[in-house]
Amino acid sequence: MQPGELRRLVEFVVQEVVAADRRRAAISANCHCHAVMYECCPERLQPVLEAGASRLSLHASGSVPQDVAALIDHTLLKADASRAEIEKLCREASQLKFATVCVNPTWVALSARLLRNTGVRVCSVVGFPLGATTPDVKQYETRRAIFDGAAEIDTVINVGALRSGDFRLVERDIEAVTGPCRDCGVLSKVIIEAALLTDEEKVAACTIAKAAAADYVKTSTGFGPGGATASDVALMRRVVGPEVGVKAAGGVRDFDAVKMLVAAGATRIGASAGVKIVQESRGQPTSESQTGY
Repeated sequence: MQPGELRRLVEFVVQEVVAADRRRAAISANCHCHAVMYECCPERLQPVLEAGASRLSLHASGSVPQDVAALIDHTLLKADASRAEIEKLCREASQLKFATVCVNPTWVALSARLLRNTGVRVCSVVGFPLGATTPDVKQYETRRAIFDGAAEIDTVINVGALRSGDFRLVERDIEAVTGPCRDCGVLSKVIIEAALLTDEEKVAACTIAKAAAADYVKTSTGFGPGGATASDVALMRRVVGPEVGVKAAGGVRDFDAVKMLVAAGATRIGASAGVKIVQESRGQPTSESQTGY
């Protein structure tokens, strides 16, 4: 995509999403049924009823599957994580069948060995947690993590370039990761670090990630000034549509938070409290102390 085309695309999507959010807010302010969804407003439904509809279906967002573990990237990314802690993370993931373990690149090879034939994949991070390395460095990190056994890659965008309006650099930065991932059949997730961005910048980041063929967009690193919020997840879902996954991560500590984020549109959850979340979902006593995001 040419730089001018990309900028026009981003500007168009930003305008459309912001306008839609303003319309939604205006409708919500005048609606008397906030307990459900704004689509239920009688003023909006009356023309449908007058046209002859005898039954209405209320669309709900996502729902948590019975096995919540399959949604979770069981995460340990703290700098001082020990080998014993990574081994424990992998044992828990194997026992509970989390989607992945998410670990720093230095632990990918070990995790891949420990999880071989368990059905649990290894996810690793690139440009983490600041996103401020160059595209060629991120591409090397990606290829090395894949070589060591990573089946999913979470990369942090160049936040400074995005906030400077350098959309072409942001696209090259993301493509440096999504390209090798596509070549190797590996899933790519693009972390936009939403807490650092305006809503317009979040829309731009998600639009560029989708244009660069990312498999997921992700809210946060867990090391920024804020984590996943339902409003950010909902905004990201509206931008990327149903074709791209949305991963909510950062500060997700219990099953109630998971339910809220999935209802907003999340299709993957990143959490260090995965064991506790699964125990809560099953009505079991909780025993996990967080391993640290």
